[in-house]
This record gives sequence, structure tokens and C-alpha cells, in this order.
Amino acid sequence: MEQVRRTFTIDLRRLGVLRELDRRGSLASAARALHLTPSAVSQQLASLSREVGVLLIERQGRGVRLTGQARVLLEHADLIAAQLEKARADLSAWEGGRRGAVTVGAFSSAITGLMPSALRRLAEHHPEVRIAVVEAEPPDLFTRLDGGEIDIAVAVDFAAAPPHTDRRYARLDLLVDILDLALPATHRYAHRGQVPLRDLAADTWIVGDPRSCCGAVTRSLCAANGFTPDIRHAVNDWQSLAALVEVGAGVALVPRLVQPLYRSGLVLRSPVGPPPTRHVFAAVRAGSGGDPVLAAVMDHLRAAAAETAALASPSSPQEVDAVAAN
Repeated sequence: MEQVRRTFTIDLRRLGVLRELDRRGSLASAARALHLTPSAVSQQLASLSREVGVLLIERQGRGVRLTGQARVLLEHADLIAAQLEKARADLSAWEGGRRGAVTVGAFSSAITGLMPSALRRLAEHHPEVRIAVVEAEPPDLFTRLDGGEIDIAVAVDFAAAPPHTDRRYARLDLLVDILDLALPATHRYAHRGQVPLRDLAADTWIVGDPRSCCGAVTRSLCAANGFTPDIRHAVNDWQSLAALVEVGAGVALVPRLVQPLYRSGLVLRSPVGPPPTRHVFAAVRAGSGGDPVLAAVMDHLRAAAAETAALASPSSPQEVDAVAAN
């Protein structure tokens, strides 16, 4: 590879490929996320290397790793992306921000428990702003955000989500979602006020996909309480999960965001000790915060989150039962 060029032009799409390789860790994973072949990803990175005049990836066993110079370039890529977003936001602000289209990507329970309130508020206050909602979870959610397929990502802090220090995004904390135990009415602990999570180590569990936020959180909570759950049923749909719990097929942890869906005699109990929680946040691309349309949507998400948190925060087992019986 020749020395760093004094003047060069960088294809921003190739920078995006480098960023995705950094996120995914392998050419094959980056290719799947970008809907390309691994060879196409390699070609894009080779072209980028020629453009800047430095080696960006090197072989490591059967895979590849980023070079130190690639890490330096990624820092600049984040700044470039943020500056471009700021330019777009400034242009949007010039037009007054009264019209626009925003796509929100969110995980399923946020769509159930948070988005309806936000959409009602937006329809009332910003009727000329067109909102589209798509279901997605990290890391695909943030790949779509990076690629401009969505404008706002609503996610839960867990292993697949970007860290707070990630400079590619501007974050807004929305709410802390509490999880309760869902038990069949015939369960031996159905009449207890609170249930030690460890006491359910021998029960059959109903848990979502480990790549989903709630599936990951449930597994982590069980591990923190000293056991690996016996997962007999892998279910991601909340109503289906509730139906299985009702007939005694197992126990589960259920976020309060989705509990208004339940209109049965499902028994909900708080685990003993500090309540298990997950932290919900919204993110936009760094630099886009000055876009008045995006800012309005974020404001209404914040207000909807405050309203939802107030409605979904029963403080005692009796109140939890009242929610379940509605």
C-alpha cells in the first residue's frame, strides 16, 4: 500500500461499509446487514483503502480485523456523518420544519406501549408530519439508522445496542420499564405478594429469542439470580406468551409496557428485591438534532414515555392484579 495521499476523495458509501464491518465484526455479518456478498464488501473496502492510501483490514485467522489506521479513519467517519446530518437539519430548519416525513424504528413492546400515545400527540399537534413505524431491534435497528432507512431508533439498553459513548448517535432516555412475573392462576406462588426469582429455577420458562431485548434481559436476570432457565417455549409475541402462561405451560417475565394488552385472569407478581428493569431510549444520527421535524417527534416521544410510565407503574401486587384484570 502506498503512503497516505495528500489529496483524496472518499466515497461515503464505502465509509458506511467500514462502519458496518466495525459493528458486526466479520465480512459475512457485514455483508448480510448491507444486503451484499462478502466479496462485494471486500471490494468496497479495497477501493476505500486505495482511495486513502492505507491498509484498512488485515487477515486474522479465517477472518479479518481492522487496522489502527482504519480506527483513525472511523473516528473521522463519525464526524463526517454528524456534519452531514447537521447540514441536512439546518436545511430543514430553513424551511420552518412544519412538514416532513419521519420513520421510527422500534422494538415490538415499544410499538405496543409507547407509540400509540406518541402518534396521537403528533396527529394533534403536527398533522402535516407523516410518521411511519417499522419493527426492528439492535443491531439491525442501528444499521437501518446509519443507512437512513429510519430516522429515529427506539431501543432497550442491552448487549446488542450501542454504548452510551457511541458518537454516531444522540440519545434521549425515555423510561425505565419494569418487568413482572407472569404466573398461571394455578401456580403454587399465585397468591403470594412477591416471589423470589430464584424459587422459580425449577419451573418451565417461556422466553423470547436470545437476540431480542426481552429474551436477553430475561436470561441475564435469571443468571444474576443463580440459575439458567429451562426454556420450553420460545415465543416473541406477547399475547401468545400470555396465552401459554394462562394454560400452565410455564412462567415468564413480562414488561409493563405490554401489560395493558392482557385482559385475562393472568397473575402478575413482582419479584422479591429491586424490580428487574430495562432502560428504553431513543436515538438519532449525531448532528440531526437541529432538524425541527425530528425534534418535534422526539419531544412527543418523551411526553408519551412520561405518560406511559405513569400509567404502567403499579406499586403493589394488588395493583398489578388490577392491571391484569382490566
